[in-house]
Amino acid sequence: MSSDPTLPYKIAVLVFLENAAGEHLLLMRAKPPNLGIWSPIGGKLDTATGESPFECAVRETQEETGFTITAGDLHLFAMIAEKAYEAQSHWLMFLFRCRRPIPGLPADMEEGKFGFFSRAAIGSTLPIPETDRRALWPIYDQYRDRFVALKADCAPGQPVHIDIEQITPAAV
Repeated sequence: MSSDPTLPYKIAVLVFLENAAGEHLLLMRAKPPNLGIWSPIGGKLDTATGESPFECAVRETQEETGFTITAGDLHLFAMIAEKAYEAQSHWLMFLFRCRRPIPGLPADMEEGKFGFFSRAAIGSTLPIPETDRRALWPIYDQYRDRFVALKADCAPGQPVHIDIEQITPAAV
C-alpha cells in the first residue's frame, strides 16, 4: 500500500471513558477532523514539552471532560499508525481505556457536545467515522484488556487496510 510521504505526521491519543452503567462517553465534534460525528475524546501530544501519551491522555481527559484521572487509571490497549487519514496527514494514535467510570455527562464545550451511548448504538445507528466503525471499535472490542499494535492504510479511494504488527496476550 502506498501513501503520500509528504503529509504531516501527527501524534495523538484517544481515551475511551465509560459511566457506571457501561455506556461510552463520546463527543460530537464541532471541529475537524471528524466534524459533526461522534468519537471518543482525545487530542494531540504536546511534543514541544516532551509530553508522553499517558500524560496527554490525563490532560485531555481533564481539559475536555473536567474528570480528573491519573496514569494509573489508564490501560493502553492499542497503538495504531494511520497512513493518509482523510488524505490530510499520517497519525500515530495511542488508544487508552479508562478503568475508572466517569461520574456524569460533561458540559458541552467549544470542541463539541457529549453523550453516553451503548456499544450496540455505536455500532449500528450512531454517525461515527467509517474508519472507527470498520476498525477502531472492533479493535476496542477485541483488545481492550490486552495490547495490540496495528498499522492502517487510509489512502483515499481505497478500503482501509489494517495489519496487526503485534499482540500482547491478556494477563492470566
